[in-house]
Amino acid sequence: MNNHHLTIAAVQMNSQQDISANLATIKSAISVASAQGAQLVVLPENCCSMGEQLATAQRFDELSATIADYAYAHKVYVLAGSLPCPYRPDGVIVPDGRMRQVSLLFSPAGKVVARYDKIHLFTATVADKQGSYNEALTFEPGTQTVVTPIELKNEVYQLGMMVCFDLRFPALAQRLRQAGAELLSAPAAFTYMTGQAHWSLLLQARALDSQCMVIGAAQGGDHHYRNGTVRQTWGHAAISAFDGTIVTSYQHSEIDKVAANKVNDYALVFASLDKLAQQQGRQSMPIFQCHRLA
Repeated sequence: MNNHHLTIAAVQMNSQQDISANLATIKSAISVASAQGAQLVVLPENCCSMGEQLATAQRFDELSATIADYAYAHKVYVLAGSLPCPYRPDGVIVPDGRMRQVSLLFSPAGKVVARYDKIHLFTATVADKQGSYNEALTFEPGTQTVVTPIELKNEVYQLGMMVCFDLRFPALAQRLRQAGAELLSAPAAFTYMTGQAHWSLLLQARALDSQCMVIGAAQGGDHHYRNGTVRQTWGHAAISAFDGTIVTSYQHSEIDKVAANKVNDYALVFASLDKLAQQQGRQSMPIFQCHRLA
């Protein structure tokens, strides 16, 4: 394997509110991705449960340990797109009954090597069945940007961490690049309407803003909540290269059961980060040497 290449798998899921079933899906996805050469596997936002955030948050430590075990078993980096967490990075309980939306990076040794608390909380009125979204009612925003190393045998890659709604804020992608990021994680659960309109465009735009590869793991399809609500997400997991080119994408919201041999309830898309090619592209258009406003 080329020493300057990092092989990445972005996972598309259709998480429901059965945590055990979601964990089985996650375990299978990591196993297959690893067997196909992935060194970093990125899971989507709300990977362990869509909805029921408070109940899921009470299992944060347990769920983190389980996913850490998967990373260790398959000797890959795993990014758990997001898990609801009842406490801040310093261990203080989040006040007012709210939580943090936390993205965790696990090493092949099964250790948590980075935690990012989602900074931008989704607030929007959307022409779907739910209509209004206000994530701040449930979550407290994070306050710290995170860039963390992915250390392989012959190379180190710097990962800037984002989650879903963060994609709409170019200043965050630019700040992560300024802090040394070479790739950006963007685990998401975009609504069907906003995803259809903006998902691919945002992945490409943030890649162009930062000259980083952007990894869009995604939730897709219908999510049936126990209260009878159905939420629909866009899916279309995709990865954009530093020059804004979508290098790989899944073409559906729903998982294609036929293509998945009617077994898998997830999809994988793969890309390779060519570090030297990205560096050359940055040198050819040195936008961060020209940047004057931030």
